Amino acid sequence: MRARPDSARSNISSAIGANAEYASLVTAAATGDREAMERLLIRAQEAAYRFSLLVCGHPEDAEDVMQDALLKTYQHLRQISKPEAFRTWLYTTVKNACLMKRRRHVGEPTNFVSLEQGVEATSGTIPFDVPDPSRSADQRLIDEWMGGRLRKALKGLPPSYRMVVVMREMEGLSTREVATITGFSEATVKTRLHRARLMLRRHLEDE
Repeated sequence: MRARPDSARSNISSAIGANAEYASLVTAAATGDREAMERLLIRAQEAAYRFSLLVCGHPEDAEDVMQDALLKTYQHLRQISKPEAFRTWLYTTVKNACLMKRRRHVGEPTNFVSLEQGVEATSGTIPFDVPDPSRSADQRLIDEWMGGRLRKALKGLPPSYRMVVVMREMEGLSTREVATITGFSEATVKTRLHRARLMLRRHLEDE
């Protein structure tokens, strides 16, 4: 699973492009641009749900984590001092929410605010879709995107290794961004990524 130089350069370019696009949306949304806010929330919804599903492991938890991330995005958007670092902020929010979900007792009700009716703003309601828990369309899309064997292999990784490989290889974040989100040093991120790749390879070869 070792990335080729051309592939690595492509990932870096893609990450820079994604950060720039997010920064543009964050900057515009912070000035009251409703269209930019809607586009930002849609992008954040997709990223947060995909990442939380892979890291948290359960659609119900991913749903709650995604809603929490979207609410925090709307509430704290104007406090983000570095729009180009929005993805790092978003994934940190999702990671922390996933950790909280794992600490919550089984059966304990969640306290997340439902966003199904949109977000109330001074200028009106900003609507956006939230995945319906009665449907599995998002899960099927992710299944098709990843493939059953790889998804099973990912679940076999220790949580901290799974988080690193998902952020680095699948979400396209840089080593520095992953280090910022996880609190690990960049050297630790590289070491865990290398070990995660080896473990994934062994899992896939044993299939």
